Amino acid sequence: MEDSHHHHHPDDTHHHPPSSSPPTTGTCCKCGGPTTFAPPIPTPIFSPPPTYRPIRAPAIPPDPNSTRAIILSPVPQPQKVPILPPPYDFHTPTKRIHSPDDIRSFHDSFSGKNFLGFVVALSESIRGRKISDQCHESPTILAVLSILETLTLFADETPPVPQSARYGNVAYRTWHEKMSNSAESLILKLLPENLRSATVELVPYFADSFGNASRIDYGTGHETNFAAWLYCLARLGVVGEEDYPALVARVFVRYLDLMRKLQLLYCLEPAGSHGVWGLDDYHFLPFIFGSSQLIDHKYMKPKSIHNEDILENFSKEYLYLACIAFVKKVKKGVFAEHSPMLDDISGVPNWNKVNGGLLKMYKAEVLEKVPIMQHFLFGSIIKWE
Repeated sequence: MEDSHHHHHPDDTHHHPPSSSPPTTGTCCKCGGPTTFAPPIPTPIFSPPPTYRPIRAPAIPPDPNSTRAIILSPVPQPQKVPILPPPYDFHTPTKRIHSPDDIRSFHDSFSGKNFLGFVVALSESIRGRKISDQCHESPTILAVLSILETLTLFADETPPVPQSARYGNVAYRTWHEKMSNSAESLILKLLPENLRSATVELVPYFADSFGNASRIDYGTGHETNFAAWLYCLARLGVVGEEDYPALVARVFVRYLDLMRKLQLLYCLEPAGSHGVWGLDDYHFLPFIFGSSQLIDHKYMKPKSIHNEDILENFSKEYLYLACIAFVKKVKKGVFAEHSPMLDDISGVPNWNKVNGGLLKMYKAEVLEKVPIMQHFLFGSIIKWE
């Protein structure tokens, strides 16, 4: 053993003085001779490399600067939706958003402001109301519910195929094809004779409301398309303000049921999920509408989401509680670890603040994000200005 180590004598080290910068070629750490491997990148002795994350810790929280900007921004306000006047110029809508500058243009435009104002108006319309409360259900609302019922039947007729992949059952593509092929005939049932040519614009929003067939995923961008489709119906005068409570408590609730069914049946991949730092892997709007429902509720506060009895007894009446119950069903473990955002929100003192904060967050985290909004469509109903 002595012989094998005699060339590592301490006296040899004076030929290789220590250097603060790493050597450019690989050298043996014992004898200083050249090696065939490049040296490893040095890491600080007392702290882990910057990419290290403890396994149990939540993901990196949102950028504090952007969070601060969201907090300081004004709460979006409801707007009336003006009916599109004739003569009409319906044409195939196209993608126009490619950069942050385009996002700014969209939010400064009438279309951007009015679409967000429509979402806020839907939220206001359900304020303090339970899902089961009576509301005006027009023939158009009933026709939209019938469309969603048809899509649910398509899912019942299209069982998932056996496969080993965790996400993305390919049977979803069959369902998506059935939906796309039926979209125009289904939407025509909603439209009066003079608006039948509007299907060229309405179908693309509708067809992109239920996820992406090639990626087999679904996220807040698809959900936003469904809201945009409802907005187009409002712009055409097919639905009016008197229909807004039913658009949330009947139509959106049925849409959410359908999407939850598709997510579980076909194991849809979350599109652009924020991981633990998102509200939910798939949805945003039901948290907005659901928090509005609970404003000024006598007993239920934001912290009530931690009460299992409340979730069990009231999730059928309140969208927010239904969303929390769903998250707890599909995610195992400690709630504060798998859903820190929702856990943080439960510490907010009242639902009014929660609702205002979520509306600001929806604008910043969904409607102002290029990766989501680059797929958003513009035609003559939602104009690019």
